[in-house]
Amino acid sequence: MMMRRLSAIRKDECGAAAIEMAIAVPLLTLFLWGIFQIGVAFQASAGMQHALGEGARFATIFPTPSNAEIKTRISDKVFGTGVGSFQTPTVTDGPANSGYKDMSVTFTMPMSFLFFNGPNVNLTRSKRVYIAS
Repeated sequence: MMMRRLSAIRKDECGAAAIEMAIAVPLLTLFLWGIFQIGVAFQASAGMQHALGEGARFATIFPTPSNAEIKTRISDKVFGTGVGSFQTPTVTDGPANSGYKDMSVTFTMPMSFLFFNGPNVNLTRSKRVYIAS
């Protein structure tokens, strides 16, 4: 009698789908959220690259803009950096008579994977722009 019950319990598959779902849903959610976080980092990278391009355009089109004006232009044109922190852009002049400026921006984003926090992601983009004299 006891053996018949054990055999019946082993063959019973009721609830197997619920257990599989309970294991799979948290993992699937974690993967989807991770993909979303990586997408946010790519958006911030695109926004930083766009801002550097606008700063370079501003530096070449307008006659002798100051480094502070270029920094302001870069800061105004950046997008996609709402999740992390966007540091103040840097604009440095090249050596004397070199005719170029180096621009750089940095963005730091904490990675969050719902159930645990990941490492901080630091993105840095830079661009060199040649100024016509």
